[in-house]
Amino acid sequence: MTGKAPTTELTLVSKQFKHSSDLRIIGVDEAGRGPLVGSVVAAAVILPPNFHLYGLTDSKKLSEKKRDSLYQQITDQCDWSVAEASSIEIDQINILQATMLAMKRAIIDLQEEYSKYRGKTIFNVMVDGNHCPDIANCMAIVKGDLNEPTISAASIIAKVTRDRQMRELDSQYPQYGFARHKGYGTRKHLLALSKYGPIKGIHRHTFSPIKEFS
Repeated sequence: MTGKAPTTELTLVSKQFKHSSDLRIIGVDEAGRGPLVGSVVAAAVILPPNFHLYGLTDSKKLSEKKRDSLYQQITDQCDWSVAEASSIEIDQINILQATMLAMKRAIIDLQEEYSKYRGKTIFNVMVDGNHCPDIANCMAIVKGDLNEPTISAASIIAKVTRDRQMRELDSQYPQYGFARHKGYGTRKHLLALSKYGPIKGIHRHTFSPIKEFS
């Protein structure tokens, strides 16, 4: 990976537009606000009518095996998009604003593509947490990933997507142990930083303790 920001464009992983209605609920969540490395990833999901999936909850409360199983079912049956803001963008505008940017990218992409295939649609957006991106008809819901199935589904997509990014990054920089700690400031990660230094364009240089090694 290079030091260039990889996502000024929207990143849509899958588009499956199967359901027609004048009103759709979009659930949104993110993964990767806390780590010292990599992008913050946001997912947006529209669930089909009468959709029920056993075990759907906050991705952080699930085992990796369960998350992967639910991820497959959600992406097979739902309309969804995923987008990100890079570590460079995080350093430029701060992690909160970068998170809002990633969410906005995912929401807009899903709205545009869904409407293209299904016609004019009204969207209500539900976001986990206490901040909404600059999107119409948006509601922030604290612990929404626990209580709202659409947000739970988005949290699973975002988490699985980012974990896969970390495994890919680990294959390029195995000395840092990204596959194990997912970029968080663990003892192993900090020891690797002290030995090898931060990776330009990958680590978040405005984050402590990365600033100490830059």
